[in-house]
Amino acid sequence: MKNRKLRRQIRVRSKIKGTKERPRLSVFKSNRFIYAQLINDEKGETMIGVSEKHLKLDSSGKSARAEALGTLLAKKAIGKKIKKVVFDRGGSPYHGRISAIAKGAREGGLEF
Repeated sequence: MKNRKLRRQIRVRSKIKGTKERPRLSVFKSNRFIYAQLINDEKGETMIGVSEKHLKLDSSGKSARAEALGTLLAKKAIGKKIKKVVFDRGGSPYHGRISAIAKGAREGGLEF
């Protein structure tokens, strides 16, 4: 299982590059938390990074927290005048918490 995820991650990252104008929205999902970053691959720097630890929601479900995380990331990105991003799902299938982050980011004003 891990080998398939790693191959998928390498395949996706070979096609996706983030720039200053259009950074890469990278999503990492651990067993406990979910993390999202906006990355400029040209310089190799993280522009904005958020995790579920930054949220005040405790009682809601995992998907609801992921959607709130996407909205929080979008709010911070709009504050830095970033509107367009490239979505990097990090080798995970596009459903559940990964799609919830994307939905929250779109509702927050990001385009991808």
